[in-house]
Amino acid sequence: MGGALSIASSVLVPEVDAVVAFYGVPSSELADPAKAKAPVQAHFGERDNFVGFSDVTALEEKLKASGVPYEVHIYPGIGHAFMNRSPEGVKRRKSMGMEDEDEAAVQLAWSRFTSWMTRYLSP
Repeated sequence: MGGALSIASSVLVPEVDAVVAFYGVPSSELADPAKAKAPVQAHFGERDNFVGFSDVTALEEKLKASGVPYEVHIYPGIGHAFMNRSPEGVKRRKSMGMEDEDEAAVQLAWSRFTSWMTRYLSP
């Protein structure tokens, strides 16, 4: 939900200067990413298969059409919510049969996040 809402904010909230979304694409009823007005960076696990919520190909096409700077990163062998390191997140992923530990993917995503926000939010 958070990633979808982040992308929606790039469409719906004029005060947003940049967005980083971790897994999630907004429904077309909420916001069309083709109308994004702020730069968008998005992160998805390759094994994230929530129908209608993880369509990375459609998201990339729409972001390209928007004309805003964007990056979409896909992490091989990773499932949904890989950045959620809370005990509840770990338990939920394990109950869904998802591999939990990929510290390299987490660190790579954080470095990309930091670089993106530094580029678009630094004075």
